[in-house]
Amino acid sequence: MRLTVVGNPANRRVALFDRAVRDAGLPAPDVLPWVDVLTGAAPPPAGALVRVDSPGEDPLVDRLLRGAPTAARHGELVGLADAYAGLVAGLARVAAGGAELLNHPDDVAVLCDKRRCHAVLAAAGVPVPAALPPVGGYAALREAMAAAGWHRVFVKPAHGSSAAGVLALAVGPRGVQADTTVEATPDGLFNSLRVRRLTDEAAVAAIVDRLAPDGLHVERWLPKAGLGDRVVDVRVLVVAGRPTHAVVRAARGPLTNLHLGNARGDLAALRAAAGASAWSAAMETCERVAACFRGSLHVGVDLMFRTGWRRHAVAEVNAFGDLLPGVLVDGRDAYAEQVHALTTGRWRRRAEVTACAT
Repeated sequence: MRLTVVGNPANRRVALFDRAVRDAGLPAPDVLPWVDVLTGAAPPPAGALVRVDSPGEDPLVDRLLRGAPTAARHGELVGLADAYAGLVAGLARVAAGGAELLNHPDDVAVLCDKRRCHAVLAAAGVPVPAALPPVGGYAALREAMAAAGWHRVFVKPAHGSSAAGVLALAVGPRGVQADTTVEATPDGLFNSLRVRRLTDEAAVAAIVDRLAPDGLHVERWLPKAGLGDRVVDVRVLVVAGRPTHAVVRAARGPLTNLHLGNARGDLAALRAAAGASAWSAAMETCERVAACFRGSLHVGVDLMFRTGWRRHAVAEVNAFGDLLPGVLVDGRDAYAEQVHALTTGRWRRRAEVTACAT
């Protein structure tokens, strides 16, 4: 078995997968840099087995994806729709040589568009927060919230990741409150690692209006269950259709992403709080999510238990959601688990079942 990775060579994702492949006794994977893909390199040939990794964290790759003449400034939220279009086009180039991709381009195109992903999950009966119809700005957002009778929503860039550009918006008799990582300046919006709380409605409206041209996805804000003094959700990695690794994300506010300074919570405590039946039902939901994306070796499911622990919902599904350093199951980290699914034939058997079903 010979693997190729499309990724940014200096990125730790590529390094971690390379180590997992070599630890399994396989030849080190070939690396096709995203820069080369986006500047016309030949795609992997037919017969190649290709993992496509995240194109993020590389300024040049970001500029090429957006088709922009200059690089974005550090943390700048710019050209999100253009970057998405560049990703879809890049995936088509990778697939053009007939290689077998472990992340099917059609799956990635849906997973990286929150509106399309939500629609696919809802159609499959996966529990997800209700969503508003498309809104083109703050005024339309407030009108849609009023029509739905909602006072709390999450406003998300359609093509964002890692909570970039997200606003947890609450509207009440005392005014507006939004928790967000967005820092607004006169000449741009920037994503920071500090969550700030905005109470000036004009400032909130300005951010929403500046994000809206790249597309917004707005979901009802569902209260999450808590452990101690923190609310929690869970990133669940599903490999070849099977939930394997899980990380609890615990926060004192509504944005739980770990890179925002939040803590890893206690998985055993969360499972005990939920109970065996609720946990089992949640894992079945994760399997149903993966069944919507059968062309992908893995997906990362952001799962939230609602207050009381009896119900749950899927907040996000991530095409590149397997960066879970230090989390081991049966002695394997997230990357070793994927290699194991390849070398044992579990991925191939699942693909054959899918082919028969279609």
